Formats: sequence, C-alpha cells, structure tokens
Amino acid sequence: MPVKVVMSPEFRRFVLFMLLLLLCTVSVHPVSAADREGNGSAASKPNVILILADDMGIGDLASRNGNRNRTPHLDRLKQESVWFEHAYSAAPVCAPARASLLTGRYPHRTGVVTLNQQRYPQLTRLRKDETTLADLFQDNDYVTGLIGKWHCGDGAEYQPLARGFDEFEGFVDHTHVPSYFDYKLLVQGQLHAESKQYLTNDLSSRAVQFVRRHQQHPFFLHLAHYAPHRPLGAPEDRIGPYLEKGFDRDTATVYAMIEIMDEGIGNLLRELDRLKLRENTIVIFASDNGPDPLVSSRFNSQLRGTKYTVYEGGIHVPMMIRWPAQLDPCERDEVVHFADVLPTLMELCQLEIPNHLKLDGRSLAGILRRQPGHEFLTQPRFWQWNRTVPLYSHNAAMREGDWKLVRPYVTRGVPKGDSTRPPALYQLSSDPTESHDVSAQHPTRTARMNEALQAWSREVERDRNRLP
Repeated sequence: MPVKVVMSPEFRRFVLFMLLLLLCTVSVHPVSAADREGNGSAASKPNVILILADDMGIGDLASRNGNRNRTPHLDRLKQESVWFEHAYSAAPVCAPARASLLTGRYPHRTGVVTLNQQRYPQLTRLRKDETTLADLFQDNDYVTGLIGKWHCGDGAEYQPLARGFDEFEGFVDHTHVPSYFDYKLLVQGQLHAESKQYLTNDLSSRAVQFVRRHQQHPFFLHLAHYAPHRPLGAPEDRIGPYLEKGFDRDTATVYAMIEIMDEGIGNLLRELDRLKLRENTIVIFASDNGPDPLVSSRFNSQLRGTKYTVYEGGIHVPMMIRWPAQLDPCERDEVVHFADVLPTLMELCQLEIPNHLKLDGRSLAGILRRQPGHEFLTQPRFWQWNRTVPLYSHNAAMREGDWKLVRPYVTRGVPKGDSTRPPALYQLSSDPTESHDVSAQHPTRTARMNEALQAWSREVERDRNRLP
C-alpha cells in the first residue's frame, strides 16, 4: 500500500523557499553590459576585433611596397591571416564605407551617402531602421565597444551608444580632431579634451584596456583608427627617418603615422597572447578607402585613382582575417566586399541573422574554411559616390568577374548636374591599372553592364528614399 509522507511545517517552508530561489535563478530579465559580464560563456563564443585604418592603401604595407616604410606587425598579421587579394571597400570615402561595413548593405540603403555631417546631417546619418553589427552582437550576449572614429551620424540618437555599442571612446567626425596632438574624445557621452597624448597611441591604449576589462566575456571591439587621415601629424623623431630616405614631408609623415598605428596594433595582438585569447579571437584588418589625393601622392601598387574615385586606387583595399583556432593562413583571389563582413561574422560566430534583414553581402565563411562550392562570389558588385545627393551618372562602377564598368569620376565637389561622359570598360585580369578602355571592342558587354548598373541605381535609390 502507498506510504504516506508527512512533512513538518518547517520542512514545507524550506521546500517552498528552495522553489522560490530556483525560480529567481532561472527567471529571464533584461541584461546590461555589466550583467553580461557575469554570464561566463566566454569559452564557447569567439571574440571579434575589427580594426579599420583611414585612407590607407594596399601600397602602404611594407610587404607590398618593397619596404618603403615599416609595418612589421601588420605584415606578420597578414602572414597569419586569410588575405584577400581582391578586397573592396563599399565606397571611395569613409562615411558610406563604414555604414556598409556595419550593416552588410550598400551605403545608399543606409542613408549615409556623403561626408560633411554639419552641412548635410540628413545624408550622413545611419537610418534608425538599420541594424548594425554591434546590435547583433549585443543581442547575442556580447559586450560591444567602439574606440575611435564613428562618422555615421551626429546627435545622441545616432551616435554609437544608441547603435548597439555598450562603450564608446572616440569622436563623431573631424571637428573633434584639429590635430593628432590636440583633440577631444567622447567617453560614454562625456567630452574629454586631450593635449598631452598622441591620438593614435591613445586609441591603441584604450583598445588594450577594453580587452583587459572584458577578457572573461565574449566581446566585439571595433577599433576605428584615424591614421593616416588628415590633419597629417606625427612626432618629429618618427618623421625624420623617412625624410632621410628621401621622401617628401607629406609622405614621410604618412609613413610615420602608419608605423605608429602598426605598433599599437602589435601591442593589442600581444595583449591577446598574454591573456591567452589569441586562439579564439577573430581579428579583421582593413582600410576604409584608398590614399587621399590632397596629400602628396605615394606608391599604391600602380592602381589608378585615389580616395573619392571608384577606380581601383579608391576602393581596392587591404583586408585580412585571422582566427588561429579555425582558419589556416592563405591568400584568396575571390572578389570580396565590405558588405560581406557582417554575414561572415554571424556565420563564424554561429549567430542567427534576423529574417527581416535584407543584406547585400554574403558570408565568406565557406571560403575562409576552404569549403567548395560558392557560386555567389561571382555576383556583381556595385559602387557610386558623389558629394551630397547621389547622381548615379557620376563616379559609379560595377565589377562582374574580371570585368569592370566605370562611369567616370568628374569632381570631388558638388556636381552641377548629370554627367554625359560615356562609361568605360576594363578587363582587370589583364589590365589591373585600368589603363585601357575596351568598351569599343565589347559593345554588347558594355551595354549590358551599364543597364545592370542603372537597374541597381534605381533600386538602391528607392530604398534610400523609403519611409521610416
């Protein structure tokens, strides 16, 4: 027969207390960055560090320019990474390029299409209905931080702390950096003036401190350096050796700025080693666009064009990805684009992309892991930029395989109207410097690609003007 269990009042109270304690332990509640620190899931999720230089060309790596300058840490990182020989920014200028990098979408869709945030605030703000990399990592229990340059919208509701970043130590645009020796940083919304440090060293040090603070929890750190963007400046003892090698002052200063940035990146990588985070930290390095034409010209692998232009010198950039635990170092020849970074990181980190996000980029995880069958990499890629409202007859391009169609660059100022210049066609496999227009020899291909570029222009312009 069943045994009747009799509990004393004291024992019943104890059981009730334990049940309530269990319910409190497993209850779901919103978490802050501080809450997430205590969740202890670091071993299962890789950390991510996304480093971006500003106005640095492929030819600014010593390993690519015959050791004109010194970049030992970036050159070593390149040897340890998957290097993409045909990597492209999303735009030939910084703000639209950054908007695409953070959203996985063409810049025009994001609302960020020009540069001057004071003069054109509505054309430089990342739309509120856009989802950023930081949003996605934050939603997946990562601590997120941006150190350095933002340039995707001024005003509290458009700045990093409202766009998925738990921590922001940096500047919104150039007005806070009149000099690398005299600048202001927003630190968690509070403005701090700095005049006793060098900006690049300061940002590098803050990146190391971020990693130390959050070493026990998965983190996403976006280190957005300003170097070697104007205003040019570096300690004189760092410029001198390049002057002695015969470089003009602009070039010597740029090389000194890059060398100092390289040292800071080396310090950050050593900190990962010291904290035993190297194996499970994904490190990406890239530059937002090519070299600035307003400083003296310098070696950039004979690529045509500069910042502001959709020729190769403006949009073809260095890009490398290191993850020692998962990826073997190699060089890849596929055409990759800034819009690919978001879906790639989501797949590598095994995080879901929300169904409502309509991305232009595709994940590179398969080729990073050398898995066969990635036909999407042959998809066309598109670019366009001019100052203020987009005029798609200006400075636009499409790449399809080895072929690149270019609607010529006219001005870095505000265009006076549509351009009537005919498109040019280049076969990059045999003409990487875009020296020979072969549109007359391939009229059918030229017409077809120009029509495809026009269709893309109409589509992204509709999306740019969509209702909130």
